[in-house]
This record gives sequence, structure tokens and C-alpha cells, in this order.
Amino acid sequence: MGTPAPDEKVLWKGKPDLAVLARSAFHTRKVALYFAALIGISLTFGNMNAAIVCAVLGVAGLVVLQSLAWLCRRTTVYILTNDRLIIRKGMAIETRINLPLKQIAAANLKMRGKSHGDIAMELNGERLLGYILMWPHVRPFKFAHPQPMLRAVPDAEQVASLLADAASKFTQIERNAAETTDQTIQTAKQENGPAPRPAAQNDLRDLSDRGLEGAPA
Repeated sequence: MGTPAPDEKVLWKGKPDLAVLARSAFHTRKVALYFAALIGISLTFGNMNAAIVCAVLGVAGLVVLQSLAWLCRRTTVYILTNDRLIIRKGMAIETRINLPLKQIAAANLKMRGKSHGDIAMELNGERLLGYILMWPHVRPFKFAHPQPMLRAVPDAEQVASLLADAASKFTQIERNAAETTDQTIQTAKQENGPAPRPAAQNDLRDLSDRGLEGAPA
């Protein structure tokens, strides 16, 4: 299920950028600024011991977060085909998420720097995937209707364009099929003419027009 079929064409394949992923998904920059502020406050009040403790905790926290970001990138692969989008993920247990292009209603691009960005996808229909299942490849805080997201993608504008083109072609095929069906029905009606009324309905209409013949007024 998580591997393109022989008849599928792979349009793009990639994975997140490590630095952008660590900064956007694991918030390493915010954590660094937080501990830097604590260290500054401790030094301002002349508490050297507190400053040292904050520095040690900050470095340890950043090492953990950076390691998680590295492991997340290492185990993540994004594959776009002409029929679906595949997300392979799983730092502990491998999970493969298949998103048919016909279920993608919209794609929202958020740039993170000059060329990298996140691409979140709104899905048609009811809730299909769980927020926890997709994390961190999911748009933040969209708990009611989780939106799968390609995180920290290099050349994000080009990837978003490929995704939009692939999805629009699939939608165009569905729309053309629907229009062809409607035209076929209309043509059949024109060739066959209006459907004849049942004899019973004709008799009832004649009686209503003539009245009850032979009955006293």
C-alpha cells in the first residue's frame, strides 16, 4: 500500500530538510531562546549557579530535540504519484499513509525561508485520519479535521505546483465523466421522445375532462 504500483508514475520524491524540520516541528529555536532568556535573567540577578543549571538543561533539551528531528527526517519519505500521495513515517514503528488525489480538496503552502515550506492538505469527506497517527506530518492545532502536511519540503513552491496539477487533472477527469453521462441521458431522451403515460392515467384524465357520463346532475 505504501509503495507505488507498477502502473503509477512517480512525479516527485523527497524528505524534509533537517534544519527547517527541527526549527518548525520540534521548535529548537524557541527552546534555545527560552533558555537563553533564563540564563540572562539569572546573570542579571547575579545567580551564577542558576545560570549554569539553565545552560546545562538548555543544551540537553536541544540535543534531544535535534536528535528527534534527525530521526524523523531519516524515517520519512514523501512520494507523489499521478494517483496518490504517500507519506512513509515512523520513528519507532513504520507507518504508511496513502492519500488518493481525488480526496484532496485544497493544498495550503506556508513558506519557511526562501525555498523551503510546509504544504498542508484539506481532505474531502469526513474525518479520515487521526492527528496523533500523522504527527508531526500534520497541520498544527487542526484536531477536529486533521490535515496531512508535507513538512520542511525543499523547493516547496515547485512541489506544491506539482501536487496541484496532479490533483486538478484527476478532478477534471471526474468532471468530464459526469458531463458525458448527462449528455448521454439527454440524447437518449431526445431520440426516444417523451415516455408514454400509462393507460390508467389517460383514462382518469379523460374522465375528469368529460365528467361522469350518464350520471344525474
